[in-house]
Amino acid sequence: MADLLTTESLVALITLTSLEIVLGIDNIVFISILVAKLPLERQAAARRIGLLLAMGMRIALLLAISWVMGLTRPLFTLVEHAFTGRDLILILGGFFLVAKATYEIHDKLEGSSHGKAAPAVASFGAILVQIMMLDIVFSLDSVITAVGMAKHVEIMIAAVVIAVIVMMIFAGSISRFIDRHPTMKMLALSFLLLIGVVLIADGFGQHVSKGYIYSAMAFSLFVEILNLRIRKAREPVQLHQTYVPE
Repeated sequence: MADLLTTESLVALITLTSLEIVLGIDNIVFISILVAKLPLERQAAARRIGLLLAMGMRIALLLAISWVMGLTRPLFTLVEHAFTGRDLILILGGFFLVAKATYEIHDKLEGSSHGKAAPAVASFGAILVQIMMLDIVFSLDSVITAVGMAKHVEIMIAAVVIAVIVMMIFAGSISRFIDRHPTMKMLALSFLLLIGVVLIADGFGQHVSKGYIYSAMAFSLFVEILNLRIRKAREPVQLHQTYVPE
């Protein structure tokens, strides 16, 4: 306990918690897009369970640090790049994210009109499975970052728990804001598309600094918020719903 109650440990906890929150933004956006397919009364529960799954996944990976770090060992070499287990997970996760974001954009803009036969309500279990699949990718990247920043597993776990609690507090507001503004929903899907491409590039050894990505996303978000304020009198475009309203 004496090693944990030090200035160095406190700084590490604050820094790591902040980083976990930043890295968790893309997770919140993905969860917000997915739970919007569920009836309104089930969305809050899906968000909470999705974030709890993310927290559980990260804690489990932290408790299996030796296995996680083993994922950074080369498995085979192809095109002068030594692929690791982490690389393969990032590539698969990136392709899944690109495919999912592309499908959601098509579904929102090219789906059946409201006057025609509407699709059935999305399965609660299917939504959670998709959240878990991406949680594995996001959690892996987050845990490897945490291992490089803190010395004690207890500090890493505390940072993850605090970050998830903060995300739970704001996830509902973020989801409602995205769902209320169609342009924000398209922008969020574009962000997921961008993150998917970055994951694929990282898996192939082409590292792109997250600072550039988040700066571009923040600037784009800032411009869109200005657009919403300037043109707030206009009626927004109604995107296609993917569930039957109660």
